[in-house]
Amino acid sequence: MSFDSLNLHEALGAALRDAGYTEATEVQLRAIPPALEGRDLMVSSSTGSGKTASFMLPALARVLHSRQEPVQRSPRGGPSGPRVLVLTPTRELAMQLARAASSYGRHVRGLRVATVVGGVPYGLQLRQLAGPLDILIATPGRLMDHMGSGKAVLSGVEMLVLDEADRMLDMGFIDDIQLIAQALPAARQTVMYSATFGGHVGRLAQTLLRDPQRVDVASYTQAHADIEQRLHWADDLQHKQALLDHVLTERDVDQAVVFTSTQRDAEWLADRLADMGHSAAALHGGMPQGQRNRVLQGLRAHQLRVLVATDVAARGIDVPTISHVINYGLPMKAEDYVHRIGRTGRAGRSGLAVTLAERRDAGMIQRIQRFTTQAIPSKVIAGLEPRRPAPQDTRARRPMPGQGRDPAQAHRRSGPPASRSGARTPR
Repeated sequence: MSFDSLNLHEALGAALRDAGYTEATEVQLRAIPPALEGRDLMVSSSTGSGKTASFMLPALARVLHSRQEPVQRSPRGGPSGPRVLVLTPTRELAMQLARAASSYGRHVRGLRVATVVGGVPYGLQLRQLAGPLDILIATPGRLMDHMGSGKAVLSGVEMLVLDEADRMLDMGFIDDIQLIAQALPAARQTVMYSATFGGHVGRLAQTLLRDPQRVDVASYTQAHADIEQRLHWADDLQHKQALLDHVLTERDVDQAVVFTSTQRDAEWLADRLADMGHSAAALHGGMPQGQRNRVLQGLRAHQLRVLVATDVAARGIDVPTISHVINYGLPMKAEDYVHRIGRTGRAGRSGLAVTLAERRDAGMIQRIQRFTTQAIPSKVIAGLEPRRPAPQDTRARRPMPGQGRDPAQAHRRSGPPASRSGARTPR
């Protein structure tokens, strides 16, 4: 169905037409109408399904409607803060959401969007918080800092969006989220997006949402139909590096994201690939924000062919020309595998997700296949065949009832030889 059927404000429809968007995705068709009605929502939708627009368009509609009402003031006489608050786990995702808000709101006159994230100097954020504001996109930790200093006024929030709520809770933000929610008006609308709503995510939803409507769109199997998945077994680190080198020299590689398990591995591998002649750079949470922005800009401008990244740093990357995702170091959790491979196969394109695994990774491969209910086809590259037979216990199995996600599992990583005896670097 087209966006015209959703009866969006003309300013939003014009922005969608400018961007070439005509047909709404399933999550947009199912989430936007109740969101426009002010309903609380619990939405499960996979990466690349169009979920950002499914909450950003109703958020902008809320801004447009609120502008018809008298401007509310805080008790101190200043602006009452944003109308819409979006909480998200990482800086990169926050910046992607800010770009989406500006894109979809390009015809909303005087739209004011601000980001409050860690790793960025306080000055600019304080100036943004001090003035009139429509949409505030924030990571929980930095927002708590500004709330503690009295600079973030949230008394005028009419809509709260929790994007990737499961990820925020995995990162330890549950207490921050609850404290932030307590500072908001009780009559607000709350929409919550999460891969699953079991366990602690479901309990948080019960405390924050009122009579929510559930929207569950596409299993992980269905969501990645345009992504070919491939598994190569490696005998050791040297063999794994040879497999990686072969994949990156294939002609059909437009741009690739290579995932590592740690920040140290990302730096080491990016340096190694650059020494080999690849236009490569690392991206991880330990880098200054300015450097991270330059790396991402280089990726979007096609100045980089290979991005070597950790899971947290790569969340929110939306570059349609990424043709390959390569799992050089396996993720800590099966769910992160799904988010990783979702970096390719975007905007209607096909993609290839290659996993390089050693025998010690067999348990994680099995958990990934159980989580996705898909077997990852094992392939062999001529001339780089493994000397040892592949493990036989990695067949995909259907999940047991209630088994929506894995507990965090300690996982031995493959990385630079010098790092194997050292302490694990936070991702």
